[in-house]
Amino acid sequence: MTTYWCPRMATESNRGWFTAAIARGVGFFVLWLALDGFDIGDLPAAVVAAVAATLASLRLLPPSAGQLSPSGVAALVLRFPFQAIAAGVDVARRALDPRLPLRPGFVTFAPRLSPGLARDEFCALASLMPGTLPADTNDDGTVLVHCLDVDQPAAEQLRMEEALFIRALGNG
Repeated sequence: MTTYWCPRMATESNRGWFTAAIARGVGFFVLWLALDGFDIGDLPAAVVAAVAATLASLRLLPPSAGQLSPSGVAALVLRFPFQAIAAGVDVARRALDPRLPLRPGFVTFAPRLSPGLARDEFCALASLMPGTLPADTNDDGTVLVHCLDVDQPAAEQLRMEEALFIRALGNG
C-alpha cells in the first residue's frame, strides 16, 4: 500500500520523505532553468515538469533512511576534479610517450560496499576516472576493473576512493 504525504501525517519518517521531495523538486526545477533558461512564460511548464519528475523519482527511488555527510560529500567533490585531471594527464602521457609503459588489462577489486545501489553509484563514479573502468562483477563479489597499466596500484586507489564515498554516504 502506498502512503502519500499530507500535512496531517507529518511523522518523523514523513518529514524525511518531505525533505527529500522538496530537495528533488528544487533540483529538477533548477535543472529546467539551467537547460531552458529563465523565461516567465515557461515557469508554469517548469513547475509542472519539476513536480512530475519529483513524483516519478520518489516512486522509482524512495528516499533512504541514511543521511549524507556534508563533510564527506565536500571531501569527495573537492578531490574528484584533481584526481580526474591527474589521471587524465597520466593517461595522455602514457598514450603519447612511447617510453612510458602501457600494460592494459584487468585487476580485481574487493569492495566494502555490498551489491546494490550504493555499489552501483560508486562504480559509476569510478568509471569517470581516466585509466580505470569497472567492467563486471565476479561470482565471488569482486569487481573486475579494466586498467591501462596493471602494474599501477589501481585496486588500492579504488579502496581509497570507496572509503571517501562511504564517508560521504554517512556510513564511515
